[in-house]
Amino acid sequence: MAEQTALRETEAKNWDFFLSLPNPDLEKFEPTTIKNSQLLEPLFEFSGACAGCGETPYLKLASQLFGDRMYIANATGCTSIYGGNLPTTPWAVNNQGRGPVWSNSLFEDNAEFGLGMRLTLDKQNEFAREIVASMGAELGDVLTSGILNADQTTNAGIREQRNRVAALKVKLATSKDLRAKMLLSVADALVKKSVWIVGGDGWAYDIGYGGLDHVLASGRNVNVLVLDTEVYSNTGGQSSKSTPIGAVAKFAAKGKGIGKKDLGLIAMSYRYVYVAGVAMGANDQHVLKAMLEADAYDGPSLIIAYSHCIAHGIDEMKHGLLQQKAAVQSGVWPLYRYNPANLVEGKNPLMLDSKEPTISVKDYAYKENRYQQLVKADEARAEELMTEAESNAKVRWDLYKQMAAMTYPKPEGNLELPS
Repeated sequence: MAEQTALRETEAKNWDFFLSLPNPDLEKFEPTTIKNSQLLEPLFEFSGACAGCGETPYLKLASQLFGDRMYIANATGCTSIYGGNLPTTPWAVNNQGRGPVWSNSLFEDNAEFGLGMRLTLDKQNEFAREIVASMGAELGDVLTSGILNADQTTNAGIREQRNRVAALKVKLATSKDLRAKMLLSVADALVKKSVWIVGGDGWAYDIGYGGLDHVLASGRNVNVLVLDTEVYSNTGGQSSKSTPIGAVAKFAAKGKGIGKKDLGLIAMSYRYVYVAGVAMGANDQHVLKAMLEADAYDGPSLIIAYSHCIAHGIDEMKHGLLQQKAAVQSGVWPLYRYNPANLVEGKNPLMLDSKEPTISVKDYAYKENRYQQLVKADEARAEELMTEAESNAKVRWDLYKQMAAMTYPKPEGNLELPS
């Protein structure tokens, strides 16, 4: 440690030098591996979350993958506190001035709020396409056809569409057609946008669940990221429907006596919702793959991300990712992806991406104070609930394993998925 004043000038120069370093050429790689994804500029930084927070790595990765075309509806909670702690914000822009569009409405209507973003973008895109088609003679066949038939399934395709839209704006600036001004106001909607509805388990499992279910059932192209800390973290660690059996939390002082709601399994029952259960500490490549697949899937997507929290009572938060790994190894948190696009090819949509449990639930749980507390207060009840937790984890694992082993016949005709 040293006096701050003397270091400021030197470190300010170092910081300016760091910011002046050029970004990698995006034309030369695709972010399909964790190594490559970390070459992308994060557009979520300096959040002010708790040290060792398990939520922020997911947001940082999402901002690297989609940040320059990302619309975020953020439920009230930890994510909105460290995400919108005005007058500063961790959401940033790149050197082209592009960054995530972020807003927070309420705790109870966040899913509907995000759906509104999607509907608005879709309508703007539809309106822009109509005008482009009607002005085809002035804009030229090449530009018109390129814009209307653009393949935006890859980052390269999105960059090409941005170039076309830039050329479109140049033509519109000098056009005397009355429609030109209208098209200018919505031209950016011609570039693919990624809508993300973000919140914690208190919102997704409990208070906002009705809205979440409605939005998933709508079939619209939205992505939902649930940062699951298994308690209401922002308001002091109250029990939620996501809190696992045997864990102590506010309103569950004797340990929660019933099991955790399986939000992923509920969403899978629709058969047209992309669903993934991920844990950064267990398999970061799996998180990346799920995010890319969710964005690519033309329909509703739900990613449930295990997020260790200071409320769990981990000895040291720097070991949080190890606890995530232990949760997966115990079978408490299986890694999986349910991709409805596989149904079209006659493949099983569910892929179980973690291995058979190799440690007991007890070995994972008793490294956290939320479980240890009950042993000290009521050892008999703690043992009873832990036995049930072991049973619940096995039953769930066996169910998912059975579902992942099922065979699916190739559908006759064209199987329609939501669009």
